[in-house]
Order: sequence, then C-alpha cells, then structure tokens
Amino acid sequence: MNKGPVSQFIEHNYRHFNAAALMDAAKGYETHLLEGGKMLVSLAGAMSTAELGISLAEMIRQDKIHIISCTGANLEEDVMNLVAHKSYKRVPNYRDLTPQEEWDLLENHYNRVTDTCIPEEEAFRRLQKHLVDVWNEANAKGERMFPHEFLYKVVLSGVLEQYYEIDPKDSWIVAAAEKNIPIVVPGWEDSTTGNIFASYVIKGELPATLVKNGIEYMVWLADWYRNNSGGKGVGFFQIGGGIAGDFPICVVPMMYQDLEWHDVPFWSYFCQISDSTTSYGSYSGAVPNEKITWGKLDINTPKFIVESDATIVAPLIFAWLLGQ
Repeated sequence: MNKGPVSQFIEHNYRHFNAAALMDAAKGYETHLLEGGKMLVSLAGAMSTAELGISLAEMIRQDKIHIISCTGANLEEDVMNLVAHKSYKRVPNYRDLTPQEEWDLLENHYNRVTDTCIPEEEAFRRLQKHLVDVWNEANAKGERMFPHEFLYKVVLSGVLEQYYEIDPKDSWIVAAAEKNIPIVVPGWEDSTTGNIFASYVIKGELPATLVKNGIEYMVWLADWYRNNSGGKGVGFFQIGGGIAGDFPICVVPMMYQDLEWHDVPFWSYFCQISDSTTSYGSYSGAVPNEKITWGKLDINTPKFIVESDATIVAPLIFAWLLGQ
C-alpha cells in the first residue's frame, strides 16, 4: 500500500522510545492482517467522547477490525455525540474548575468527561426514547438481545437520522451496525443506558432478563473465537485497560484451562496503548509478558506496549493502517 503524508511523517520521525513502539505496533498490526489474521479492538476510557470514531469508523469499513470489545459508555457515547454534538460543551480549563463550578455544570444538566461536557437532555434522553421503544417491542415478542444488538436496531431503523449533528461517516457505531460486526460489552450495567434499563426493571416495566448479560457474552465470544482463530489467528489491539480489555482476552485461558480445550490457539498479536505506567497490581499497567503466565499470550506472540495518550496514538496507528 502506498503511504500518505501522515504515515510518511511517522516513519521518518518516530524512531525511538514510545514513538518507535508506536511504529513497531502499527507495522505488526499491518503484517498480521496481510497474513490473513483477524483483529479484536478493545475500547476503554472515554474513547467515543474523544471522537475516536473519526478514524475508527474507517478502520471498520475497510475490514481492518473484525470484532470490538468496549465499555457500555463507549457503546452509547458514540451515538450520543452523533445526535447531540452541537450541544456538547468544551471546558479547556477543566483543571481549574472549583467545586461550585462543577455543581453549576450539574445544575445545567452537563456531565463532564475531562474537558468535554455531555448534555443530558439532548444526548441521554434523545437516545433513551428510542431505546425504550425497541426494549418494549422485544419484550412484547418475548425476544432477548445483547446491548449492542438493541443499539444496532435503533441505528439501522433510521429513527435517529433526524437528530444527526455530525457526518455519520465519523460514527463508529454506524459503521459497525452497517457491517454488523460483533461487539462484546462486558459490564454494560455500568453505563447510562444500563442505569436507565435498571430503572425500568425497578419500576416493574421490563424484566431484567430482556437484555442478555456478561456471561452470555463470554459464551458467545468463546464460540466466535473458535470459529475465527484458524490460520494466522486473532490479534488483540487494546486501547486502555480495565474490563473492556481483560474480559475478552480471558476467553482463551477460560477455554484452555476451564474447559480443557487444549487445541485453542493463543492470541496471535498483542498491543496495548495505555498511559498507566507499570505499577503494583495494576492490570492496565501490566507489561504484556505477564499475560503469558495467565495463558493469554504465547511466548512468540508479537507484543507491543505504547505508554502514551490513546487519543494521540490510536489515530496515528489507524492512519498508518489506512495508508493516510
């Protein structure tokens, strides 16, 4: 692939330390795909609010990502940005805010994520109305779905198009829904839409069993991995740490150790972008070699760690893979 100016800049300038790790990881990802491998990308933190969709959506469209694991927040916040972008409030001086100023944001229905405030009414409630419709529809039919399947249903129905405030090509959820790529959402309950769903369960309006849970996600992921890990295998590109990364990577040792399926291949590529430096007991700060001891990675699995800000690093790696 002919490389564009961004990629040429990276290759010429990024020669040492974390910059070199970025370059090595990008080339390793590219080699993995060229050799027929598939890639899981995990999204922790607030990557959707950081508008990673601008580059992530094109990665999905060009089949450079085959499955995503993300937090419930990343699942919903991409769509919230899609339908309420103009009402978001940026606070560049967020480090200087007083408790009173933080309270004022709450009183004005703004929820702050670092320097960006999500507007409750325009974002949460606009999406809630249509999610409740598909929840009720499924409940009436006796159907159960995963959280991402309900969101796909809303997005693909077209009911949100009336609210679009950014180009939908920059929404990774729109790209994923159109491609129907699988998403695993461990701990979906820890999200705004998960909290909204819980409120309907508490009110007795919906059964808790309507939305499939994390154990069912793991069972489904085991089957997907078995069916997709032949040949070059499946790589793991981890943005941040936490449950979005640890949940899916554990499917391999679960099958090997707990199910005693000893023909299960290890993850065949691994990269983590994290600003969590190596520390005591931290999963996010654990070096990749630690994962060998847990039966997640092989001795020979290509392993990379870029200790930097994912909002800077991920778009650059994606630019390399897209030939930009």
